[in-house]
Amino acid sequence: MDIRSVTAAQNYAAAKPVTEPLPGAGRENSTLVDLASDFASTLYEGEKIAMQSMTGDANPHALVQALAQTELAVEAAVTVRNKVVEAYQEILRMPV
Repeated sequence: MDIRSVTAAQNYAAAKPVTEPLPGAGRENSTLVDLASDFASTLYEGEKIAMQSMTGDANPHALVQALAQTELAVEAAVTVRNKVVEAYQEILRMPV
């Protein structure tokens, strides 16, 4: 079997477009950024309403609603973290 450098270079050039990211492929990264900013804003709003309720400026119903939203956001983040850790551990257990 004779492999020439010209043939290898041509095959590499032909396969290179397949490995390049798609034009809209960067959107997944911005989705993660959007999720993180939504999580942070949910926590911020919960803290702000809790501070207002301590001074008597907030409605108790708004406080309960903000605490429930914050609890749900934290539980979702913990669930995602647990899944990522579980997947990482599964990868580590794979034979090489």
